Amino acid sequence: MTDSFSNRLEAYYQNIRQNRWHWIFQIFCRVLLAYAFIVAGMVKILGERFASGLSEIHPMGAYLEALHHTGYYYTFIGIAQVLAAVFLLFPRTVLMGALLYLPIIVNIWILSFAVRFIGSHITSPLMVLANLYILAWHYDKLKYILPFNSYSKAVSFQKPAKYSLRFPYLFFTGVLLTMVFFVWYTRFGHEIMPQNSLESCKKQFYDTENEEAGFAFCECVHSQGNPLSDCLDEFEKSKK
Repeated sequence: MTDSFSNRLEAYYQNIRQNRWHWIFQIFCRVLLAYAFIVAGMVKILGERFASGLSEIHPMGAYLEALHHTGYYYTFIGIAQVLAAVFLLFPRTVLMGALLYLPIIVNIWILSFAVRFIGSHITSPLMVLANLYILAWHYDKLKYILPFNSYSKAVSFQKPAKYSLRFPYLFFTGVLLTMVFFVWYTRFGHEIMPQNSLESCKKQFYDTENEEAGFAFCECVHSQGNPLSDCLDEFEKSKK
């Protein structure tokens, strides 16, 4: 039954790929999706707040205001959007672009529905469908990872008759050092951390030369609710 379904899907897909109107439509989808993400991504890369006309007390406005104050994470989202858009425009990278585009636009779609934001409440589900259409257009490349297709020797390495027992010392040394690095960076990578509570934040400044400036930093984050970047700037100005 699985083989029969797979064969029917292959035949249907061949008909689509040979139709000029489907070919034109997938180009149309690629261009529109790329345009949307280039515009949205450049706003973030340039450090401007997206949809700045929304009030900060609006559900979507509050989210976007908070996102705007996440520093390089905000920039990172913009770079990812622009990369996905650029990849969509070139035939050699269009599949990579569609795969990168999908989780971003699905996240926007769910967010828009969750806060009932009128703008992307309409456009985001249509963009998800357009993205899925582009992925479907490249079914010939994606089919090998779908569960209803049989194993293909043409694209997969065969399981060895017997696994080697040679221990990969260099690889696992790299894994261990990577783990150690991130543990170290979590502990010592930043001069100060906001921590998860006011009391925990203040503990890192007890009996230090910057105790007063540190306490002010913690109050700035936890009591006054100011953006982290602003509180860090004030700390740098106040510390000894």
